[in-house]
Amino acid sequence: MPTMTLQIPTEDGQADAFAAYPDGGGQHPGVLLYMDIFGVRPVLEEMARELAGHGYYVLVPNVFYRNGPAPLVELPEHIGAEARPTLFGRLVPLLEEHTPERVLRDADAYLGFLAGRPEVGAGPVAAIGYCMGAALAMRTAAAHPDRVAAAAGFHPSALVTDAPDSPHRLVPGLNAEVHLGLAESDMTPEAISEFEQALDAAGVAHTCEIYPGTLHGFTMADTAAFDPVALQRHWDRLLPLLDRTLAKG
Repeated sequence: MPTMTLQIPTEDGQADAFAAYPDGGGQHPGVLLYMDIFGVRPVLEEMARELAGHGYYVLVPNVFYRNGPAPLVELPEHIGAEARPTLFGRLVPLLEEHTPERVLRDADAYLGFLAGRPEVGAGPVAAIGYCMGAALAMRTAAAHPDRVAAAAGFHPSALVTDAPDSPHRLVPGLNAEVHLGLAESDMTPEAISEFEQALDAAGVAHTCEIYPGTLHGFTMADTAAFDPVALQRHWDRLLPLLDRTLAKG
């Protein structure tokens, strides 16, 4: 399966990225895959390969590129509880610097890059994300309703906040089918209800599901939160969503 590392021109510099796509040439629907806070690394590259094997061109940008190329921090082979305080101490400030304005500038660049790739078809794309990437996917989908036909977030963070530009307030801009796969502690029942009410009011097709017995980060095989059953459930939800919304050539 072809893979490559890339540099994507943005308004603020060059974003390094990983891409995977099917063998055999031709054009394929694009999928923009937003990383979790730990960044672009082998586990995300493997997820991109898995998606590419189902017929998609998958782009995984390092959204923290302004601070340097991935990896920005040295990660242990297995991210357990003992490593998290140090890692979060270095990475959370980068997340706080990644403002909604930066997110949208970068989304323009990532979608423009996909539109210009000869391996990517002319139809709509999907935006999916993990942890913090779920909010980035929702912001991207809301800002580009003509381009993004599917938006998915798994073990999401910060989808419902008090901010005037909280992702849940952007729902009226969506033209994408949405799936949220939640760990049991990701969002309060009140926050889930508020997000679903916004989706219902906007007429957005969606599913919002708590994956039973899971911890935040359940899809990530290099973390202590990993749950192989929940990872499979995630594929069982994500692949049909992409199949329904993205036209394969």
